[in-house]
Amino acid sequence: TVRAGKFGACCSRRLPHHRYKTFSSRAQYQLVLAAARKLQESGFYWSALGGKEAGALLGPEPPGTFLVRDSSDHHHFFTLSVKTATGTKNLRIQCDACCFYLQTDACGGHSAPRFDCVLKLIHHYMPGGGAGAAAGGGSAYFIYSGGEKVPLELLRPLSSAMSSLQHLCRKTVNGHIDVSSKREQLPQSLKEFLQEYDAPI
Repeated sequence: TVRAGKFGACCSRRLPHHRYKTFSSRAQYQLVLAAARKLQESGFYWSALGGKEAGALLGPEPPGTFLVRDSSDHHHFFTLSVKTATGTKNLRIQCDACCFYLQTDACGGHSAPRFDCVLKLIHHYMPGGGAGAAAGGGSAYFIYSGGEKVPLELLRPLSSAMSSLQHLCRKTVNGHIDVSSKREQLPQSLKEFLQEYDAPI
């Protein structure tokens, strides 16, 4: 028997009825719960923001600016809204029992990369991430919307809240591989703090 849960419960707040989600399994519930906790720490998670509101916020921003919000489609949990050269595009973040991924087409017919964390997914498509690092080799991802083929570029998150100095320092540490490789030498409390949010964005 598949045990179902509510997305509103995992975020510890009430959501409008149309935003309630059901989970396909307990594994998916735990995956989404962990993702929601990290997103709330990120500073660019806008929770129940709608598509029109996201477009209004991103409208005056330069291309490549993005935010993450709750999906208004009850089949999905999160949506990535990104400003492109042709306007704001909304990409539903797909989720199965063990990972998140975007439905974008990569040059060369590669399947969409999958991640156990929404933040890792986003970082992959940013400069310096997996896709960004591979861009020099000719790999690129595109958004297909309304007959348009638009390059997917994630350059800068749109902040929803002021981040603490501790969190900013944590992101900086996470962005330095040479430091991250020496985490075992750190005090346990500091290692746990870094592990709670293990992304550089």
